[in-house]
Amino acid sequence: MSDSLTGLSAFSIAFIASLVLTVPVRAFAVRVGMVDLPGPRKVHAAPIPLLGGVAIYAGMLPVFAMLMSRAEARAQLGGILGGATLVAAVGFLDDRGWLHHQIKLFVAMPAAAGILLAGGVRAQVFSIVVGGQAGNWLDGVLTVGWVVGITAAFSILDHMDGICAGTVAVASFFFAVLAYVNGQAWVSALAAGVLGAAAGFLLWNFKPAKIFMGDGGAMFLGFLMATLGLKLRLQQADPATRWLVPFLILIVPVFDTTLITISRLRRGLVPFATPGKDHAAHRLANLGLGQRGAVLSLYGLGAAGGVTAILVRRAGSPAAEITTAAGAILVLAAVALLERAPFERQRKASGD
Repeated sequence: MSDSLTGLSAFSIAFIASLVLTVPVRAFAVRVGMVDLPGPRKVHAAPIPLLGGVAIYAGMLPVFAMLMSRAEARAQLGGILGGATLVAAVGFLDDRGWLHHQIKLFVAMPAAAGILLAGGVRAQVFSIVVGGQAGNWLDGVLTVGWVVGITAAFSILDHMDGICAGTVAVASFFFAVLAYVNGQAWVSALAAGVLGAAAGFLLWNFKPAKIFMGDGGAMFLGFLMATLGLKLRLQQADPATRWLVPFLILIVPVFDTTLITISRLRRGLVPFATPGKDHAAHRLANLGLGQRGAVLSLYGLGAAGGVTAILVRRAGSPAAEITTAAGAILVLAAVALLERAPFERQRKASGD
């Protein structure tokens, strides 16, 4: 099977499976009472079934099975699936209310990163610059920090209809394209599978949502996004800026997390322990865009980040550095502007 056909097959299988399986999963969630109730920090007005992440997870299983037929990728794919399964399971337990929310951040996500490292997936930044055991050790620390940060960012991004699934779909598209042109066939196919699973679920999740993916789904997808960022190897890109490509592709969760972290710290709150309607989408909606407009705007930001990532890959010094600096300035300017936008200010900590 050709590389392009493998990617197309991965997308189609995951899309159809996620789309179809969401129906019985939704019915099961309603039957067992796994619903997300309306509340002060939520935007929906009626109970919405959870567990959509089960359909997303199940939709990705045949993709993993297909790709594991490649002997050269089997060990790494095993680590990816193992880590993704762990965070998904912990997320589902949290959705059920059986775990303290801090277990996700301080136990499950670092443990999943450890499984990823054991499978041979790691960052390659410090080992290129420093070399030796010190470089490898620093890359291991960076891997854990990256996986925890991106997984957590997607976990808290899932706060409005369609925002998490759509953001993942946009980012996966760019991961798939860049991996394909870089000759990383199975990485591109994995990204195509994630794109299919997210897109299939999005048809049920876009406003007005008929089901939510829950923390299990958000953490599962976030972990896969972090993994794709680690696996993308752009050998032809400028060494000084190639590490920025995953950040640009994942600009939406990076931007949203940066915004709420700065905002909550300025108000004397703990960023990941004080949930509320102060995310970028909430503020954009309050500016008159509405929920759909806010979500679509963030899709646009994700697409702009992906296009910029392609430009950075193709540009040499100093154009890549100038593009990156300009992008960073724009992000910080947007954070400053949205900090002035109206939003509901939370007062006490609980859990995001």
